[in-house]
Amino acid sequence: MATSEFHPIERAAPDSGVAARLLRVIEAILGIAAAVVLAVLLLMVLVTVCLRYFFSAGFIGAEDLGIWLHVGLIALGAPLSLNSALAMRLDVFVKMLPESLQKVTPIGADVFTVLSALILSFGGSEIMTMLGGVSPTLGVPEWIRFGFLGAGGALILVVLLLQRIAEGRILSVLLSLAVGVALYAGIPHVSLDLDWPPSIFLGLIAAVGLLLAAPLPHAFLAAAYVVIAFGSSLPEPAIVSATVTGISKFLLLAIPFFLLAGGLLTASGVANQLVRFAAAMVGHRRAGLAQTTLLTSVLFSGASGSSVANAAFGASTFQPELVKHGYRPAQAAAIIASTSVLDNVIPPSIAFLILATATNLSVGSLLVGGFFAGGLMAICLAVAIHLTVSEQVPLPRANAKQRWQSAVQAIPAFGLGIIVVVGIRIGIVTTTEAAALAAFYTLLLGIGARLGILSLYAAFRQAAVEAAAIGLLIGTAGPFAFLLAVDDVSGLISHLTTVLGGSALAVILLSNVILLVVGLVLDIGAAILLFGPILLPAAVAAGIDPIQFGVIIVVNLMIHGLTPPLGMLIFVVSGVTRIPASELFRAVVPYLLALLVSLAILCAWAIIFS
Repeated sequence: MATSEFHPIERAAPDSGVAARLLRVIEAILGIAAAVVLAVLLLMVLVTVCLRYFFSAGFIGAEDLGIWLHVGLIALGAPLSLNSALAMRLDVFVKMLPESLQKVTPIGADVFTVLSALILSFGGSEIMTMLGGVSPTLGVPEWIRFGFLGAGGALILVVLLLQRIAEGRILSVLLSLAVGVALYAGIPHVSLDLDWPPSIFLGLIAAVGLLLAAPLPHAFLAAAYVVIAFGSSLPEPAIVSATVTGISKFLLLAIPFFLLAGGLLTASGVANQLVRFAAAMVGHRRAGLAQTTLLTSVLFSGASGSSVANAAFGASTFQPELVKHGYRPAQAAAIIASTSVLDNVIPPSIAFLILATATNLSVGSLLVGGFFAGGLMAICLAVAIHLTVSEQVPLPRANAKQRWQSAVQAIPAFGLGIIVVVGIRIGIVTTTEAAALAAFYTLLLGIGARLGILSLYAAFRQAAVEAAAIGLLIGTAGPFAFLLAVDDVSGLISHLTTVLGGSALAVILLSNVILLVVGLVLDIGAAILLFGPILLPAAVAAGIDPIQFGVIIVVNLMIHGLTPPLGMLIFVVSGVTRIPASELFRAVVPYLLALLVSLAILCAWAIIFS
């Protein structure tokens, strides 16, 4: 999502310079700490793999230690993403308001952040005082894990205050703080006896947060707390407990490792070898450079697992060349954005990791399904590019020797995909271990490419902060999903499918409609976490293969990276190329239609073989 452009209400105060300097110091410390924690996590998993395979040994508590460190990583990294795209702010509606109101809405968004920070801080502290016992594997008090997130809440509040003071918005942040504190103190003493289930108010309050451009995880957390006044069965300590439980899964460690692998692959220059290989294979064909962009995206998908990373890489690498070869700037950017959809479908895929976490589906089976779906989507995009592009300056045809040389040079990048997919599928390593090996492999590539300490640190820091933002979203979706389950939203979906006939076709149609609607306003991770567990039981009851249905969920939601108002991939490419997002939304229509055709084929396949 794009970050909001805040307009200061006050003139810069003399204290803003001091606040800015203090903010830089705190962010530097947090960045170093988060990068170090990620490095320790990587080392720990690698040591575990080596002990098991070379010495048939291990150490007790390795998995629990990894989980605890991951919670600590989220606590350290979450404050660093407050004012970036990682905050997952939906600012489209705010920008449609008159300028006078645009100056006020950030105050409301900050209220959600203040309230969330207070919930994590004081809710975490309350759990720490209530919780006894010692971890049987680590030998340390159990409350420490919850204390990490409590400290993270305090850090979010401190960073928010310093950011706003540095921007000269002292009065507005004080107002946000006052309103947030008042809500936090007053909600437990309010009881509204209404006929509607709490989940209705939960969705409405979260929607208000989204409309105000509050960070998505903060909108979720604040909404879960406010609905206590509407009869929610989840008190404050339980909200924080559900958040910590949601991120306390060893599988989720694969996310920072895959992000690190993608970052190091780009920094080391190996990603450019994929570009040369793709150009040698298809560059001479009609729309050859656009087809090269597509093939590079397919190949890069097997390494990064992140559509955002591929969109940023493609926008900086291919956009100038496409325009130079006669493409309209908006069309070139639209091609880059649409091909980036493949990264969260073709393995390794962070979206499939999140889905497996939410539904307990097999990661290996989902990855195999992702290969099929990604290949189909790539074919549909290739056809759309062929039909919509008439290139002015074709690329020269590569001879056999040049193709062979480019293939040999790209072998290091291909090796990464083999490590991940083959290792997971045949059961040599777990998903988290495969991700750690991939990160270590790209680290060696980076060292071989003579990357300096600062470049390596930057890759670790970026991966840690991105993983923290995703982790916080996963955690805060936990209380939200719990309240949806309490109100039996899944049962309502099952009832609707029964009314529609209960067939596989009815389930597929209803599920796609629901996903197409929620995907317009929800991040893909949040949509998977909230609606994956709700829709999957109905699909299984209708005889649909759960793996095929899981792939349909991910493909459906990934397509929303190109649709307004959210359009995350559109905004990423727009930010790099400086082309207005409104132009990209129009230019991407042919490629969006091609992806919808691939979704229809996947759905038909699932229905036929159900």
